[in-house]
Amino acid sequence: MRAVELVFALGWAAFWLYWIVAAFSAKRGRARWSRELAIRAVIVVVAIILARLGAFRGHAVATDPVRAAVGLVLFAGGLTLAIWARVHLGRNWGLPMTRNDQPELVTSGPYRLVRHPIYTGILFGGIGTAVALDWVWLTVVALAGIYFVSSATVEERYLGEQFPGEYPAYRRSTRMLVPFVF
Repeated sequence: MRAVELVFALGWAAFWLYWIVAAFSAKRGRARWSRELAIRAVIVVVAIILARLGAFRGHAVATDPVRAAVGLVLFAGGLTLAIWARVHLGRNWGLPMTRNDQPELVTSGPYRLVRHPIYTGILFGGIGTAVALDWVWLTVVALAGIYFVSSATVEERYLGEQFPGEYPAYRRSTRMLVPFVF
């Protein structure tokens, strides 16, 4: 394994380990498992179809140092944004598509940039991985993007119901995933 691959493997492993440990401090909530299960099932089916078509066959890892550097910057920036957003939410964080029992509307910190900075950060981390290592990772990023947009849509409906006076104004002033764009 080359050094750049090791950096990405260790980076993702550390990120997900932190994520799992931090989840224990979150407030409890309720999720409609049928909705979450449906979108996950669609993504699994698409992934199986792509695998059968050969989309995940091993490719040569990129060796261009400029491409690796750009990928590392996107990766580090993305995961930093996701961690900043998670820390900023504190106990208000919840699993995707979960309705928290004691919600608080957070619009400061990274939530001034986009409404879902955790999703944005993970997607940028994935894009950085694709740029540095192998473009096939963009397939994974696309599948995650579908899941995140679906999750964000459900979460925004919940937030609109829980904060009918504040959330619509916040939603109009802040983009969902990409500042100034989407």
